[in-house]
Amino acid sequence: MPRVKHGVASHARHKKALEHAKGYYGGRSKLFRTAREAVDRALAYSYRGRKEKKRDFRSLWIVRINAAARMHGLSYSRLMYGLSQAGVDVNRRMLADLAVHDPRRSAGWQKPRKRSFNLHGRRGGQRLVKSARNDALLTRTSAFFAS
Repeated sequence: MPRVKHGVASHARHKKALEHAKGYYGGRSKLFRTAREAVDRALAYSYRGRKEKKRDFRSLWIVRINAAARMHGLSYSRLMYGLSQAGVDVNRRMLADLAVHDPRRSAGWQKPRKRSFNLHGRRGGQRLVKSARNDALLTRTSAFFAS
């Protein structure tokens, strides 16, 4: 039985690692062991980066929504609470886009929201005061987003 030397598989493995390391500086693109380590590290960073990108965008959207809300006398948390109470199902990405690209419309969704719930100036554990007037405002605001 002939001896098996795995030369073809080794060459393929080396070639694959060196192909991935193209453009790296110095030995990181020329030497197999260094290139393999560099590629493994790069893959780990890219995996982590895909998770971080989601976090970064969410925080950016929150900052933009908060800025637009504060221009109209509301905090971010009160705005989001009011939207959830009104049953408005718009994600943060869309709200941030509205706040940046259509400030006139964002002013429209801020004003009814501020009037739509009476918090009596309490902090923490605030609850919506039910009344016919508030229900009408909540309905109007929901209709605004539907259009």
